[in-house]
Amino acid sequence: MFSKIIGTGSYLPVKVLTNFDLEKIVDTSNDWILSRSGIVERHIAADNELASDLALQASLRAIESAGIGVDEIDLVIVATTTPDQVFPSTACILQDKLGIKNRGAAFDMQAVCGGFVYAMNTADLYIRGGQAKTVLVVGAEVLSRILDWSDRTTCVLFGDGAGAVVLRASEEPGIVAAKLHADGRHRGMLKAEGNVRNGEVHGDPFIKMEGQAVFKFAVKALSEVVEEVLAENKLQGSDIAWLVPHQANIRIMEATAKKLGMSMDNVIVTVATHGNTSAASIPLALDAGVRDGRIKPGQNILLEAIGGGFTWGAVLIKW
Repeated sequence: MFSKIIGTGSYLPVKVLTNFDLEKIVDTSNDWILSRSGIVERHIAADNELASDLALQASLRAIESAGIGVDEIDLVIVATTTPDQVFPSTACILQDKLGIKNRGAAFDMQAVCGGFVYAMNTADLYIRGGQAKTVLVVGAEVLSRILDWSDRTTCVLFGDGAGAVVLRASEEPGIVAAKLHADGRHRGMLKAEGNVRNGEVHGDPFIKMEGQAVFKFAVKALSEVVEEVLAENKLQGSDIAWLVPHQANIRIMEATAKKLGMSMDNVIVTVATHGNTSAASIPLALDAGVRDGRIKPGQNILLEAIGGGFTWGAVLIKW
């Protein structure tokens, strides 16, 4: 038994924060942000919006797209770095908000920006192993809550949002292959170290990043993992209709595509209007490609991401 994507959905908060808005907050400029990241604007969650709220809207759209009832979902996986609370998991909260009554499993996946590809591979293995038939996989983030708005190297890069897919057991392969990796030796390059002890926050709770070091590692690691997946499936870059990368930085995407011999015309890019939404970025971009008709049945689609940890991976899909 294989797994296949039967529905996609996404949701972005109403509030939009442009580069020009940021010029009034921190020592930066539209030209500086755009030239280094490709970002023009990003969405910011309202004060009363939690990751589960964003996930709920994206999930409802994915479920509608799939044409199924909520009680057909027997596993919920939420990839997030910004959960609603320490526990219960955001997945359990989402299960309740969706009104799922079959009491199937629900849990969170924490691999930062790599979270969605980790979650997709996990969902695929559950279906292949016969432990689930219909799985809701969500990437949801409210990264604006862990940004230092005086740090121009990080606050200009991130945004909030959620994307979701519904996977269902299928006789034909939909998720063809996946490769996941991690290397904790580099955990200091991209981190948010704060933790709660005795009711107080200890350590720096904001995102910190060594930009150049992350860039160099990301391009190398992403190129290698994509090549791994292609080689194992006897494919070349030219066999991929669409690359759907983690939307961290346009320069990383361009460098990765160049290493793979792929044209940027075959890369789905949403970073300009979303910013880096961590685990939400791939499902947001995937949903955009599905809904505007670029992604079509029979095409080979490649997802790839890297995040703090480092965690990284790629998923090959036959649409």
